[in-house]
Amino acid sequence: MPLIAETSVSGTAYSFDMLFSYAVPEGMAACEGCRVLVPFGRGNRRRIGVIMKLTEGSTDGLKSLVSLVDEIPVISRELLDLAVYLSEQTYCTYFDGVKAMLPPAMSVSTKERFELVKNFTYFSSLSDEAQELLEILRDMGDNGKINEYLAEHTEKYGRRLVDELCDGGAVSSDNVFRQAVGDAAMKMVRLTDEYLSAPDGFKLTPKQKTVADFLIEYGAAAVKEAAYMCGVTPTVVKRLIANGAAVEYDMEVFRHVDDGSEEKADPESIVLSEEQQAAHDAVLAKMFEHKAGAFLLHGVTGSGKTSVFEKLISDTIKMGRQAMLLIPEIGLTPQILSRFRSLFGERVAVIHSGLSQGQRLDEYKRIKKGGADIVIGTRSAVFAPLDNIGIIIIDEEGERSYKSDSSPRYMTHDIAKKRCAHHNAVLLLASATPSVESYYLAEKGVYKLLEMKKRYSTSPLPEVSIVDMNIERMDGNKTEFSRKLADELSRNLQNGEQSILLLNRRGYHTVISCCDCYSPVYCPNCSVPLTYHKKNDKLMCHYCGYVSERVTVCPECGSERLRNMGFGTQKLEEELSVYFPAARVLRMDADTTFSRYSYEKNFSDFREGKYDIMIGTQMIGKGLDFPNVTLVGVLSVDKALFAGDFRSYERTFSLITQVVGRGGRGEKQGRAILQTFMPEHYIMNLAAQQDYKGFYNEEIAIRRAMIFPPVCDMAVFCFAANDEISVIKGSGAVLELMKKRLDELKPKTPIRVLGPVRASYGRINGKFRYRIIMKCKNNAEIRGFISALLKEAPKIADMKGVSLYADMNGDVGV
Repeated sequence: MPLIAETSVSGTAYSFDMLFSYAVPEGMAACEGCRVLVPFGRGNRRRIGVIMKLTEGSTDGLKSLVSLVDEIPVISRELLDLAVYLSEQTYCTYFDGVKAMLPPAMSVSTKERFELVKNFTYFSSLSDEAQELLEILRDMGDNGKINEYLAEHTEKYGRRLVDELCDGGAVSSDNVFRQAVGDAAMKMVRLTDEYLSAPDGFKLTPKQKTVADFLIEYGAAAVKEAAYMCGVTPTVVKRLIANGAAVEYDMEVFRHVDDGSEEKADPESIVLSEEQQAAHDAVLAKMFEHKAGAFLLHGVTGSGKTSVFEKLISDTIKMGRQAMLLIPEIGLTPQILSRFRSLFGERVAVIHSGLSQGQRLDEYKRIKKGGADIVIGTRSAVFAPLDNIGIIIIDEEGERSYKSDSSPRYMTHDIAKKRCAHHNAVLLLASATPSVESYYLAEKGVYKLLEMKKRYSTSPLPEVSIVDMNIERMDGNKTEFSRKLADELSRNLQNGEQSILLLNRRGYHTVISCCDCYSPVYCPNCSVPLTYHKKNDKLMCHYCGYVSERVTVCPECGSERLRNMGFGTQKLEEELSVYFPAARVLRMDADTTFSRYSYEKNFSDFREGKYDIMIGTQMIGKGLDFPNVTLVGVLSVDKALFAGDFRSYERTFSLITQVVGRGGRGEKQGRAILQTFMPEHYIMNLAAQQDYKGFYNEEIAIRRAMIFPPVCDMAVFCFAANDEISVIKGSGAVLELMKKRLDELKPKTPIRVLGPVRASYGRINGKFRYRIIMKCKNNAEIRGFISALLKEAPKIADMKGVSLYADMNGDVGV
């Protein structure tokens, strides 16, 4: 029976996406998971696709695959099924689901090359239009001009006539595929079979004979290595090749990811405390059952969760299975990678966006070929091509960086659960501040709760002092440092101890405001005030990247009376140099970590004592271990409590708790100072007490009363357009469609629809943005309703020029 390839095709919109059926030409070795070139649409334009499924059946009326891109599958059956799951759960196209699993360097482009067939005489078999086109091509003569002309012709008129010329034998075509980043290779040399069977038949110079003897002994070597070991120039090796005695070939090599590894260590030498051992044993017992299971490890900061991870991963490898450790920030990777490479050597691979495209490609290939059985990385590493997973660990699992903000808009936890179910593996979520959703599931028994309430070093949690900045202002202190924080910084500097200061605002001044009309200087593309950066003397938008010179006149009223307001990390760095001129200050924010090596170098320098004070944004607040840090200062997080999102309290509590936990992790007692204008707020006090259970009880009560996740699920429909009238009309029209379809559906579970309303930042990058929020139950019935709505909505007249996507359990305040 003929084969049919069910194919996901690139460049489709969700509104008309599906698995498209193509006939597999006889003799084509098509496999599931291979990329192919397909004709698409009425014009049969060439597009890249991925074969998701092969079936047998009649191919009458089906277009045929044009050619294979890959000889062997680039993606496994498990991950193909996962791409289908992504499409169903996150409302992305099938191809976007597959694309998320492959490194960007593997993306391919295609270029079709045409050539006139000489001595073609069957003109009568061609239509008049095709004959006319052929005459035009023949008059050109030059092959480059022919290809340029046909590329323009197919773009403008489609492929009908071009395909007729190719099918009729007048023109031949060939598709050339180019991968975004090529494989790394080393030039190698080895002796030919002819030389090895009859060396006397070759006349070699003494130097060439030396190289030949070396290759007889070692088999093969790099060209440069052979020249170096034999004491000759590479030219001698090249002449040996030209003589036919040797042959040169490319050997694939992997671009190494530097880790600054510590001295080799033995996993058996790790000693666990009683609490750590209990957590370890509970997870290991489940792993021995070879059944899927999920755990939530709630341990205070400094309780030694990483040591538990190390032992569990060691046990997994001993069982002949593979392990995955996911972390929330690129900045944590060097520290974690260095430790795990010291324990497990080159069995560890790393995947994150801070690597070069070539490095990510090589790490992917190394994993796929079985060269690594431990994967460490950020969110995207959850798709690593492991084929025998025993455990997936998600560290700092409450971080929102595990939620993808672009298509496919997946939650890493959901993908990890799906993969664990496929492999009968264990999922271990861990954090000092778990997400409310995860703790709620642990309370319901979906996850098994494990707790570690003591620090591993037996040192107590830092002593936290809350400083009322209202009193500081009344007493005449206009600086950003409370007197207590200034005194404690001085004390640390005198004692040779290190300090960390958190200020979650980068830049110098965060707002430039007019004293007459009171309007801030806004970004022209966004409804966001511009931030002044002193280092480059520019005003910058942190959302769309807009940059302008400093303004001297208010854009709204023309007044020259402008006031600089707000306080960012650049200004904090400057003021520290004034108050503590001898202090060595390290600033860590998005403006100082452009390079992929910045995190590693700066954190390493701080750990080695080259700096006294580290200041930074939230990137310094989690997962870092600096034994000499005894003081943590939180300068201002009040604004985060009112970020316009129902998770704002959770994020603020987590950030404070995590950064306070960076102190006192060595032998010395830690102290933390929390500066706030809201000292009575319960979030500040619970964070100061490191009381997660108290916070959870307060937060879940609010969520139940207001009906927010995890009590329900929430689909956020996001609209954007170049003008506000269009987005208002489009979102209103979709709301009416929703009401109509819900009346017809009569869903079995309750639904509440809110909006449409303007997003917290109503305009970003020139697009006006509105939201419709639907509180619901994420089940098959509701997913089907959302999918049908997204496919029907673009057909509404009022949706012209308006983009729409749905995000399940996404952020509502962005």
